[in-house]
Amino acid sequence: MKRAFLIHGWGGKADGGWRPWLKRELEARGYVVESLDMPDTDNPRIETWVPFLAAAVGVPDEETVLVGHSIGCQTILRYMATLPEGQHIGVAYLVGGWFSKRTNYDNEEELRISKPWRETPIDFERVRRAAKEIVAIFSDNDPYVPLENEVAIRETFGAKTIILEKMGHLGEDDGVTELPILLQEILMSS
Repeated sequence: MKRAFLIHGWGGKADGGWRPWLKRELEARGYVVESLDMPDTDNPRIETWVPFLAAAVGVPDEETVLVGHSIGCQTILRYMATLPEGQHIGVAYLVGGWFSKRTNYDNEEELRISKPWRETPIDFERVRRAAKEIVAIFSDNDPYVPLENEVAIRETFGAKTIILEKMGHLGEDDGVTELPILLQEILMSS
């Protein structure tokens, strides 16, 4: 059974941006899709978001697809690093995910909230073993995620990377309600 879990970003919601569209498209193709409303979305914490994702997924397998946006991508990577030897997912899709650097914080509170995400190490080797593939999608004018993240994710995890033109942070604030390249990538891997 093909399962997809959609993880929004900081301040996001399950039914925001392109997630409702992707959910409909995948369900029409036989996927069981869960778009998660992550806890305390305005104050995302590793210690709550990663276990929340783990509980939603249950036992992952090669038919499990994870799709994250922004800090949801970090959540996916950190979740993958917790998987015991022998457990893995199919493919992780990271949309507008910051890994090595995030910019344009609005205030000191955002810096405080993001500090653990920026400074807590991730076991790269466990992440690489936890998925058959990682695909990351970036925009060339993302105000929060500079393109050096593309290089870092590609080189660290061997991820396939795609750079879109002028799509901002690829979220609801940018008016992105459909992301055909993401659907295409998911369907090519299934």
